[in-house]
Amino acid sequence: MSDPENPESDGNGEAAAAEDGGPEDFGFEHLGYAVEANVAIVTIDRQDALNALNDELLTELSVAFEMAEADLEVRALILTGAGRAFVAGADIAGLQRLGDAFAGREASLAGQDLTNTLAALPIPTIAAINGFALGGGLELALAADLRVASPKARLGLPEVGLGLIPGYGGTQRLPRLIGQGRALDLIFTGRHVDAAEALAMGLVNRVADDALAAAKELAGLAMKNAPIALGLAKEAVVRGLDVTLNQGLEIEADLFGLAATTEDMQEGTAAFLEKRGADFQGR
Repeated sequence: MSDPENPESDGNGEAAAAEDGGPEDFGFEHLGYAVEANVAIVTIDRQDALNALNDELLTELSVAFEMAEADLEVRALILTGAGRAFVAGADIAGLQRLGDAFAGREASLAGQDLTNTLAALPIPTIAAINGFALGGGLELALAADLRVASPKARLGLPEVGLGLIPGYGGTQRLPRLIGQGRALDLIFTGRHVDAAEALAMGLVNRVADDALAAAKELAGLAMKNAPIALGLAKEAVVRGLDVTLNQGLEIEADLFGLAATTEDMQEGTAAFLEKRGADFQGR
């Protein structure tokens, strides 16, 4: 959600609405969206507010994720920020207007809907954290499969300093990623960690001077492999986290069976035996 140490994150913005509501006709005001080499690159661009999340930006991000999922040419997604921040938090002025428990719950659910949409994409997703990733910004990054941070990145969940708690999934995804003790350290103190500490605790996967370039390289490595297999592997890992080991093994066996029926499996095994590169078609 929000960062109390960055007053610039209380700005407001207006999003252009789609003429007919379809993603293909949506006019983005606070996002850049481009597809490069089968990678959808979504760039949050509210630099006057350090890319803080408001209602309009939540809507635009949701549409961008839907566009990526609907495009059969897109095989990975990278989310990053323009300027000095990935996302510095949520719109503090908007939070102050919540007023009651019902409005607060609805605001939390709206943020969770967005992070759940990102987490559920059946393709590899990578957050390229170029600067501040605080509050809702870190929660958004946590919903990606992988995180690459610039040495300039600063990450944290400072909501308790506003009298709030993380509400976009942070209390659930962070301990699953780095463990309860480390998660509560960050949540209780609201402190920011740099890229080196984030790497050491497993909060990010890599640190690189150019986070976006490193994310593109990582996406390229993933996309050399069978796209259906990538999606099934992601499903197996995610579903397995919420069940017992034996139940998870059943999930794995079922999804392994599905993978074995694909043309990509035939191509991959044939390419290995013939000592050539595989030409996966996603079938």
